[in-house]
Amino acid sequence: MKLLGRVALAFALLGGLVAFTVGLVTTASVIGRALFLRPIPGDVEITQLGIGLAISLCLPWCQFRCANIMVDFFTQRAPLAVTRRLDAVGMVMLAVMYSLLSWRTSIGALSVKDAFEATMILDLPMWWSYASLAPGLAFAAVIAVLQAYWLAIGRAADGSESAASDDFHGAAS
Repeated sequence: MKLLGRVALAFALLGGLVAFTVGLVTTASVIGRALFLRPIPGDVEITQLGIGLAISLCLPWCQFRCANIMVDFFTQRAPLAVTRRLDAVGMVMLAVMYSLLSWRTSIGALSVKDAFEATMILDLPMWWSYASLAPGLAFAAVIAVLQAYWLAIGRAADGSESAASDDFHGAAS
């Protein structure tokens, strides 16, 4: 479990670095446009590609931390065993969604690559954008599957046997 968390954290840190870099590019472009009437060519393309990548890289950490939005209004007073089973079902649904998105973005990347599509200004291959989403989505799916398993066998979402690990229920209320 520690290795899974470390890899998820590394993905998130890389995603944060990408988002920070996009912020710097955007700031430089705005300053260039305002002061010198010379924005960075393709700044919007860079922003679109970078933020998509940053978000997909942060998803595994979000999943690992059980930081997705949870509506537990109806299950607040339910026994721990019931909430864990319901959470396991939710994790399976998330895993299916992440898997489908990873698969379809991979297929989309291949299709766009075969069509030689490129961005308008920088002429960057569009398949890069699609392909960059798949690893984060696939890793989030793996984490969700493991969490569903742990919850289904009566453990906490982090694989531990401690009920203290189920604090994520109170955080979203």
